[in-house]
Amino acid sequence: MNDTDRTHKENKLEQDITLPYLKKAVIFSITFGFFGVNMAFALQSAMMGRIFQTLGANPNNLGWFFILPPLVGMIVQPLIGYYSDRTWTRFGRRMPYLLIAGPIGAIVLVLLPNAGSFNFGYASLMALSFGAVMTLLMDLTSNACMQPYKMIIGDMVNEKQRDMAWSWQQIFSNLGGIIATVLPFLLTMLGMSNVAPKGEVPMTVKLAYYIAAAVLLIASIWTVISVREYEPKTYNYYHGINENNRNNKLSLLQLLKKAPKQFWQISVVQFFNWFALMYLWTYSTGAIAKNVWNVTDPSSAGYQAAGNWYGVLYCIQFLSSVIFGFVIARSKPSQRKFWYSFGLLFGGIGLISIFFIHNQWLLITC
Repeated sequence: MNDTDRTHKENKLEQDITLPYLKKAVIFSITFGFFGVNMAFALQSAMMGRIFQTLGANPNNLGWFFILPPLVGMIVQPLIGYYSDRTWTRFGRRMPYLLIAGPIGAIVLVLLPNAGSFNFGYASLMALSFGAVMTLLMDLTSNACMQPYKMIIGDMVNEKQRDMAWSWQQIFSNLGGIIATVLPFLLTMLGMSNVAPKGEVPMTVKLAYYIAAAVLLIASIWTVISVREYEPKTYNYYHGINENNRNNKLSLLQLLKKAPKQFWQISVVQFFNWFALMYLWTYSTGAIAKNVWNVTDPSSAGYQAAGNWYGVLYCIQFLSSVIFGFVIARSKPSQRKFWYSFGLLFGGIGLISIFFIHNQWLLITC
């Protein structure tokens, strides 16, 4: 047999090797964790501006606190991916990170909304610093939890089931975001106090964080207990990895050089997208409080009601994203650029409209 025939035979054998068919219960265990992870991320996006202004942060300085999450994500996500690819323990390669990050993340979710409850003083450096450190840890642990859940699908789910796994993960992610952001509003409707002494976060927000902490912890423990990752030899077999060629992977710089034109086009658009998103998350609660409730005092009932309402609007944003995602998925590939541009255009119009609208119900249209 010559080298060409041998290579052809090896390639054919690799194509015939597929990952095993997984029971739906296993796919559930692999994907359910995103419910807890996105509860944490959604509360961070929807409630962080509200919390820091309640602690006494100057609105003009809120941006400094919002630098932390994207900065941490930019560093942590590739590091977790890199090192977990090279981690092999008796607990697996992804699970050790989840086993550590899940419980720590739950503790941080409990501590963050209590930053104003330790008698540090209103607008004190200690209170704001404590909040900033907790935000940093919250984003670090949330990213450390998210990456294993994303990568485990590629590790364990075969091609035929992968679309279902990604769909389930997206469903759990959106459900987590929807429930987390609307919780303070629902708790207020149920009679819980939505105001607190000056400098303290209302119990409605605290309880939302406590619930997210419990869900994140339960989901992480459930995944670690119920998911059994493949050991190295089995993993290499199913993925057609030759031990002699493991070090032939392209570097990040090489991957960027080979990236298609569309990658760079989307990256530039996303770069400017995030300007708008960061302003939305940072200043929406304060803007709604001033424009609709005519208040600027974070300890007032009006400001906290505005914070609840922004959570409702964020929930509606999640629902709209799901619907719009279905529209794009069902459209022809040639039409997707149009729908993407359509979404960007009306998203920009909606963001600008917040400045001019003084009715809470009309804000839903934004």
